[in-house]
Amino acid sequence: LVKTSPDRARIHTGLRHNPTQHTMPALVTMMAAKPTVRATTASGDVFTKGKNYASIQDAVKAGMIGASAPFPEGLDILGFCNGIDGASLQRYREAELTHGRVSMLATVGFLVGEQVEGSSFLFDSQVTGPAVNHFQQVPTPFWFAIGTVIALAESTRVQAGWQDPGQSDKLFLLKDGYTPGDLNFDPLGLGAGKSAEELDVLRLKELNNGRIAMVAISGMIAQELVDGLNLLPADIALELGNGDLQAMQKTCAGMVDEAACAKAFEAALEAGQTVAQAAAAGAAM
Repeated sequence: LVKTSPDRARIHTGLRHNPTQHTMPALVTMMAAKPTVRATTASGDVFTKGKNYASIQDAVKAGMIGASAPFPEGLDILGFCNGIDGASLQRYREAELTHGRVSMLATVGFLVGEQVEGSSFLFDSQVTGPAVNHFQQVPTPFWFAIGTVIALAESTRVQAGWQDPGQSDKLFLLKDGYTPGDLNFDPLGLGAGKSAEELDVLRLKELNNGRIAMVAISGMIAQELVDGLNLLPADIALELGNGDLQAMQKTCAGMVDEAACAKAFEAALEAGQTVAQAAAAGAAM
């Protein structure tokens, strides 16, 4: 997303030691391994009404997709799955997948939005600053447009997976036999011609990427609310050290064209760092 100059690469190399050049932590190795899925019962059978599970471990043993290294038996710190029934487990998985998908879109939107802000093709260059404040700056018609898109997407999801509350004995129930997240929407054909086991591996990858995205977007929002700066320039300033992040925040936060200010500040920092490194190299010769 960002074009990295050779000077920036030298700056980062000189300031930060990369321990992964020689070794990779065992935890990262485990998480980077190819996902494995238990070959037990079909994953959809786990969500059958009337089935009960004492814990997440029981659900995983019964064939539920979602457990992976370093927690091959599943992880449920808050005990949501303790004493849970199949219908509730189905609803929780639907919620997890939905939030993960929205978060994956949000993380990409944050990064891309901050890189193209000020472009003439996007809202006539009206949207600037940290992505956490972009939505409030868009013209009013866009609010109605995005609301319509969300309504259509949610309507499709509800009709595909949720029971009619007027015809079921309880509220908030998903349809029998419905696989959480399966909306028959695969424009790239990623699941075409795949076996059941291969599809389960793809589902696990989607779950894990969605989980990471939920953590990532939470961190992005928190960072921008705290320092009031765009993500990447703030990160570069923090790496350069010497109080540069605080200086950038003091100089640029709250300005009308905050993004341009942050980018100019970043360029000045890099230029100064490059000059300092050249002077040090000359003194050493």
